[in-house]
Amino acid sequence: MAVTDLFIKNMVCSRCIRAVQIELERQGYQIRHIELGKATIEGESFDLIRIRQALIEQGFDLLTERNARLVSLVKTLIITLIQSGVSAQLKTSLSDYLAAETRMDYAYLSHVFSITENLTIEKFWIRQRVERAKELLSYQELSINEISKTLGYSSTAYLTNQFKQITGLTPAAYRKRRASDRNPLDWI
Repeated sequence: MAVTDLFIKNMVCSRCIRAVQIELERQGYQIRHIELGKATIEGESFDLIRIRQALIEQGFDLLTERNARLVSLVKTLIITLIQSGVSAQLKTSLSDYLAAETRMDYAYLSHVFSITENLTIEKFWIRQRVERAKELLSYQELSINEISKTLGYSSTAYLTNQFKQITGLTPAAYRKRRASDRNPLDWI
């Protein structure tokens, strides 16, 4: 039985993993391993056109180009880092973390990401942190200070500054608006 790796865009959470798993199994493939951004499947043959169409219908896409796969990996690493809360305990810089996780030079990663996304890794990182802050603000369980610590900000003022640059509001003003303008993470 043949085995292949599929690199999948827009997988950002455990529900995405489950949706992709269900779709691939529905098409008759055995899942050897699945994680954010990647599925390893077994089958007699692989109809990549059919797989891609089914993934697109579910809000995903099949990545075939090397640079697109690399960008997807970087995005997945950043989203996972922020969503898991590990970013607050990160003992190294984001650039060193990404270089170590991808086993690639950060300058190369940054170049590919910027060319492909028309956005720097740092700006993507900031947008993801602000989106997570919006989510945490909407729960109204943590103070703004606690949210800044959870997201690894050095101070509440730093979070407030970045938050206001992205949203036009302070975190406190955003919280008062009841957080109705959140974006799905895969839209960022």
